Amino acid sequence: MIANQSSFSLKDKLYAFIQLTRFDKPVGIELLLWPTLWGVMLAAMGQAQATGQMAGLPSLKVFVIFATGAILMRAAGCAINDFADRKVDSHVNRTKGRPLADGRLRGRDAVWTFLILSWISASLLFFLPVQVFYWSLIAVALAFIYPFMKRFTHLPQVFLAAAFGWAIPMAYVAIQGSPDIWCWLLFVAYMCWTVAYDTQYAMADRAEDLQIGVKSTAILFGRFDVLIIAILQTLFLLIMGIVFWHYFAPTKLGLIPIFALGLVAMMFSKQNKKCLSREPLPCFQAFLANIWVGRYIFAVVAVSCAWLALSG
Repeated sequence: MIANQSSFSLKDKLYAFIQLTRFDKPVGIELLLWPTLWGVMLAAMGQAQATGQMAGLPSLKVFVIFATGAILMRAAGCAINDFADRKVDSHVNRTKGRPLADGRLRGRDAVWTFLILSWISASLLFFLPVQVFYWSLIAVALAFIYPFMKRFTHLPQVFLAAAFGWAIPMAYVAIQGSPDIWCWLLFVAYMCWTVAYDTQYAMADRAEDLQIGVKSTAILFGRFDVLIIAILQTLFLLIMGIVFWHYFAPTKLGLIPIFALGLVAMMFSKQNKKCLSREPLPCFQAFLANIWVGRYIFAVVAVSCAWLALSG
């Protein structure tokens, strides 16, 4: 049931905007933030190695700009996602309490929120090389279109992965001047991981998505869903291992960061056991567990880069 707009207080409206941008649920922020910072750290590592040093750290300015931009653009993406889904969210148990679905906000509120947050994010680019601005246009376009893709293709998760992951080549452009092969390998690895965890997320909504006609990889993969998720996770680990080998194998750390990925493999195995039930709650719990994957890999990258840089 859609409520009357005039019945909401200013406090209600403010909380509705917090829900619209998901600042009350920071899971998505972390899933975008940590990989962005992987890119920032590894780009700085590559820049240092290109000049004959063994390791290097990004400047605090670049680190803060990309962290802030990731947080703001994730919030902007949530706003435009709710605008795209405003007519179907009320039919899904998990989303019927969203502010556009229950009438606390209007569609134009979501569009303006997307535009304002995108403009604020764009203002950060004044502190980075001009080339980053041109690359950011692709990021904004992807962030705008991906919520609508579930109407036209069973692969909206691929568009989501590209939208979230585009911060990685932007980081390389900001630090190195242009993306290299290692940047694109990191980007592909991130896409594999994102499609995997967003498929877990879609598995939780699959029954209702089928009823309302929304497409997803969970529907496309069908009974092979968990198998394909496992394949994507394996590809992620293999590619990340190659990226870590490039950056860390020639250093004093050797293969230690690569071996550290073994814990991620254990995390993925636990997630997939949950998903085998195909029940919404275990699938959603498996999705949430990916926060720890992002945190852990960031910790491995950050500690490795910092130790090499400080140890000389």
